[in-house]
Amino acid sequence: MQDFDYIIIGAGSAGCVLADKLTASGRHKVLLLEAGPSDRRFWVRVPIGYGISYHDARVNWKYQSEPDPGIAGRRMYFPRGRVVGGSSSINALIYHRGQARDYDDWAAAGNPGWDYASVAKIYDSFEQVGKVGSEQEIAPDQPRLSVTDATASYHPLKERFADMCEQLQMPVSRNPVIEGHSAGPYFITTRQGTRCSSAVAFLHPAAKRPNLTVMTNVTVQRIGFQGRRATHVDCLHAGRQITFNAGREVLLTAGAINSPQLLQLSGIGPQDVIRDAGVEVLLNQPNVGSHMQDHLGVNYIYKANRPTLNDVLGKWPGRILAGIEYLARRTGPLSLSVNQFGGLVKSLPDKAFPDTQLYLNPLSYQSFYKGRRALTKPDKFSGFIMSFNSCRPVSEGHVRIRSSDPTMPPAIIPNYLSAQSDVDDVIRMARLILRMQQTPAIRESLSGPPLTPLENMTDNEIVNDFRQRCGTVFHPCCTARMGPDHRTSVVDGRLKVHGLEGLRVCDASVFPNITSANTNAPTLAVAHRAAEMILADV
Repeated sequence: MQDFDYIIIGAGSAGCVLADKLTASGRHKVLLLEAGPSDRRFWVRVPIGYGISYHDARVNWKYQSEPDPGIAGRRMYFPRGRVVGGSSSINALIYHRGQARDYDDWAAAGNPGWDYASVAKIYDSFEQVGKVGSEQEIAPDQPRLSVTDATASYHPLKERFADMCEQLQMPVSRNPVIEGHSAGPYFITTRQGTRCSSAVAFLHPAAKRPNLTVMTNVTVQRIGFQGRRATHVDCLHAGRQITFNAGREVLLTAGAINSPQLLQLSGIGPQDVIRDAGVEVLLNQPNVGSHMQDHLGVNYIYKANRPTLNDVLGKWPGRILAGIEYLARRTGPLSLSVNQFGGLVKSLPDKAFPDTQLYLNPLSYQSFYKGRRALTKPDKFSGFIMSFNSCRPVSEGHVRIRSSDPTMPPAIIPNYLSAQSDVDDVIRMARLILRMQQTPAIRESLSGPPLTPLENMTDNEIVNDFRQRCGTVFHPCCTARMGPDHRTSVVDGRLKVHGLEGLRVCDASVFPNITSANTNAPTLAVAHRAAEMILADV
């Protein structure tokens, strides 16, 4: 056995933050365990590489949900990062805090200190906001996440999208917006033309500290206990069984799918599920793996009367030139996300808060290429996408282990569109897309009619089309949610698991409710707040 003060399970978005913060003083001996390999891979570092990592089993868990009646009985593909940096190493790079009320709702659920005014200070402490080409040097002892304004490099369609918003009298900015009600260009997490994942921002600067041990390609089997206190972690590494002791705490940062899975494998969760899987029950906690929320979206495809990224990424001459530019200068389409414009807006003017997230992309991939959605195989025509998802869906799914075998994927049951209000959102937001495509800015950009005839579709037809074509926006959360009452939550406001000692969950699992936009930013904020709490308890 080897002894550490803290054992962090999962070197993803949250785990990399904790590894940095808990080792900075030099006083604490920390072990960081990761199921996947190093992130030092070309297609992980290249921003557009997420189109390849999306299906790469070497860095991606590639989960599949159970058939879901809400989406016409389909299984939903759930890519999740299985690599140092976690999903921040394979995501589409958008950085957005959501809206203030998301966090105020966290606090209102009985979690003091999680309101937006408090969390905004956390954000300000780790974000380094700047424009492409003007990135500031970041001191090794003060690691920051590069949040980049790449507007100047975005496709010229951004101007058409902004004009469209103005014509609809929709709040819009020509510069990126990091929180709240507005459309505009998106911030992305890049640094000097390469991906700035949580690993790049926080783990790599800390990696050489003598009090930090990072182990990759490790299968964590279970968290071990003495009585009700978490004391050790059992693992497999290179074919060997290893146990590591935690003198202070075990910190679970394996993500919204794997964190509840590991809790259940450790005997913490719904007792019937745990027993059926052949695991001894330590704590009957029905909320573990429950209350899963996710953003569900759909793309509407348009043929453009001008070149789009389809003309670059969809043809070998364009790909070769883009590759040369990237290798020579770290600029061009390969240095960006294809999600370039969007934001949080109201589907109707009388809505009290923004309820819709838009993605307006200068590239289209109407169909999958050989069963895969590949950004390097866009539609053959010049095309673009207008897409939406509901900011705050209320349908809840769950994650359940099937076996005591930690290598067996858990059952993921999303229960998409099980709440009528989510179905109502689909209709209302599709009608918003219809109004958008009818503006002069968009009509004047089209070479033909929209591929989906929204103007001729009934509400039922809109919903049925959505059920057939929708996809996750890859934001599962809330599967070990935070709250003051063990009957409705898994962790308390300090992220300690109710009824146990020495164990915290510190990732997107603990969100009391889903946030309105992309979930990587709030996951990083949770991890930074967790580190403050952990160190305050020493």
